[in-house]
Amino acid sequence: MTLPSGTSSIADLERRARELRAQIIENSHRTQTPHLGSCLSCVDVLVAAYFSALRIDPTRPRDTGRDRFILSKGHGAPALFHVLAMRGFYPASMLSDYGVDGGVFAEHPPTPDHLPGIEAATGSLGHGLPLGLGMALAGRIQGRPYNVFALLSDGECNEGSVWESAMLAAAQRVDNLMVIVDFNKWQATGRSEEVMALAPLADKWRAFGWNACEVDGHDMAALVEILSRVPDGGGRPLAVVAHTVKGKGVSFMEDDNNWHYRIPSADEVARAKVELGVGA
Repeated sequence: MTLPSGTSSIADLERRARELRAQIIENSHRTQTPHLGSCLSCVDVLVAAYFSALRIDPTRPRDTGRDRFILSKGHGAPALFHVLAMRGFYPASMLSDYGVDGGVFAEHPPTPDHLPGIEAATGSLGHGLPLGLGMALAGRIQGRPYNVFALLSDGECNEGSVWESAMLAAAQRVDNLMVIVDFNKWQATGRSEEVMALAPLADKWRAFGWNACEVDGHDMAALVEILSRVPDGGGRPLAVVAHTVKGKGVSFMEDDNNWHYRIPSADEVARAKVELGVGA
């Protein structure tokens, strides 16, 4: 397994994040598909993971020793599809088939045998952590030193299956497992705190036996450092509460929950690209 070369610069990672945001926004307009705000909030986490933390080789996507990354918030699939293309798992030209009837790029991640780099079909919220825990336990049983990362939405933490898995992971001291919560403070119909009081979220993970910390989910340097902590030597799984902004990177989309469903116009795409510094 190899780490990517030539991507150690934080400025380079931030550039990739801007480019990915522009690609995701264009994709939403072209395919008339939603969940744009949820995609933009997790871009920095995905870039830090795929271009710094994960021990993966795009030419050997099913290598048994690879690290696993599960996008449990499956509605953020466009962000995952674009970062996988940028990382070299398949040509970016394939993404032109996104949303095409019979294609492999749907609104949620497909099963792993349909697309390289995908570890699990997700989208039914609350499943990613249970799947990741199973993979982490399998790695320990088989003596394979890989790590497992699961990216959850904050709304997903409403699900009981998340906390059942959290208890089991702590009880089994599964220290090759990390959860990152994309805490953008919105759920589909309202503020996370109004729908289901999640705060203090990091304390809840600690109460379930996890090491837990909080980070600015758009601070690339902080993300790179924190994603390198697995395993952290403490014998416990690690939960990272990443404070993010829904629609991050575009002023007229930021913290506006309408972009959970809205589709950008051609003019809005152009305006967004100017703000992201990638041209009109």
